[in-house]
Amino acid sequence: MMTVKLVCVGTLKEAYWRDACAEYEKRLSAFCKFKCVALPESTLSQEKDAILKECEGFTVALCVEGKPMTSEDLAEKIAAVSQISSKITFIIGSSCGLDEGVKKREDLRLSFSSFTFPHQMMRVILLEQIYRAFTIQRNMTYHK
Repeated sequence: MMTVKLVCVGTLKEAYWRDACAEYEKRLSAFCKFKCVALPESTLSQEKDAILKECEGFTVALCVEGKPMTSEDLAEKIAAVSQISSKITFIIGSSCGLDEGVKKREDLRLSFSSFTFPHQMMRVILLEQIYRAFTIQRNMTYHK
């Protein structure tokens, strides 16, 4: 079973964000081992060191300059990664972004939009898309 790890900077302050993430984490448990690591905000350099310590397997950094993908593209990418690695790490940086050292380490830069989203919301959006990717792979009716 694949291990999906989410490394993010900052905490979920409001209960509704925590509840939404918990719901998708529960759903993901049917498809993968899931782990979320929330790191404290600090300087980009300090965040870089903490993030890089947590990276395992294929690494995907969410970046505004990253590659846009459809839900189907993400499903295909996760399926392809599962053929070469049992681990995939997604990274969401702080409100200041990601240090260049993190961006150099990643295997894929992924952009969800040219819009800027609150980090708490992005965490929920990412988890939903990872869940959707697994349902697409299994031809489930969740993805329409």
